[in-house]
Amino acid sequence: GDGRAILLGEVIGSDGERYDVQLKGSGITPFSRNGDGRAPLGPILREYLVSEAMAALGVATSRTLAAVTTGEGVYREQRLPGGVLIRVAKSHIRIGTFQYFASTQDLDGLQLLIDHVIARHYPEALDADNCALSLFEKVSQQLAELIAHWQTVGFIHGVMNTDNSHVGGITIDYGPCAFMDDFVPMKTFSSIDRQGRYAYGNQPNLAAWNMAQLATALLPLTEDRDATVTRFTEIVQGFGDIFDTEYAAVFARKIGLTPNQETGALIDGLLKIMADIGADFTLSFRALALGDAHAHLGAHPDFADWHGRWQAAGPAQAALAQVNP
Repeated sequence: GDGRAILLGEVIGSDGERYDVQLKGSGITPFSRNGDGRAPLGPILREYLVSEAMAALGVATSRTLAAVTTGEGVYREQRLPGGVLIRVAKSHIRIGTFQYFASTQDLDGLQLLIDHVIARHYPEALDADNCALSLFEKVSQQLAELIAHWQTVGFIHGVMNTDNSHVGGITIDYGPCAFMDDFVPMKTFSSIDRQGRYAYGNQPNLAAWNMAQLATALLPLTEDRDATVTRFTEIVQGFGDIFDTEYAAVFARKIGLTPNQETGALIDGLLKIMADIGADFTLSFRALALGDAHAHLGAHPDFADWHGRWQAAGPAQAALAQVNP
């Protein structure tokens, strides 16, 4: 568990897959520090709504089995009704979990953790010559693709530290999160994020930074340290390329085109128009699907030209409504 989450155990689902079942907000855990381990009902309901929305949008995420009231008060700035979230995921293991074992120099525990994560999330890596390196490559791929999907639905996680970065590449720990309304590329959604570290536009960089921390945690288990550092560095530096490829592919679908250089310029142009006038992120793409984009974006002087170039590219109009719900 973490400050207010505790793992109940594992179950085999009707699909044959193994899942963790976890409580959030049920009380003090060994990691609560000075906190009470409780959760107000409001944030519990927010995680339920947002995680289920992400699942419906096709974004990898933990799921909510139930949200319950406790009948007890939770004291923050004021007394609030308490709640407990019961959530389900393929695991609840984060980059921070690896940092924990590495920081205590528990190398046996670190190796067990690597073996467990590979068996749970990346069984194709079981026969790799260098399990730590193979795991790192696969986590990087999954995390880069996840963040690309976040960006294309306007999702701001809010606090994307290593303890909130899942090694299976799924969205987890919905705290001060949001789907953006007005498009502001450096929008934040956490009261503690005064410097914009976790801003929407910084999420890809933060994910790469988190991968560098995972590399540091895995290094003690590698034999040829210099060669592994070189390879880890190459993977971290290549994180942006994986992100860019997935980002281009998903955004291309959002405007009904195939990814290429021309489509990339159209995506960049549309996002600039949206940012300049603070257009609603979700509704702008929805308006393209409904043929009503002028009502949302027509106030921008460059929109008519953009719209003409987009139509000339031959967008698959019929598919846009499904891609942009």
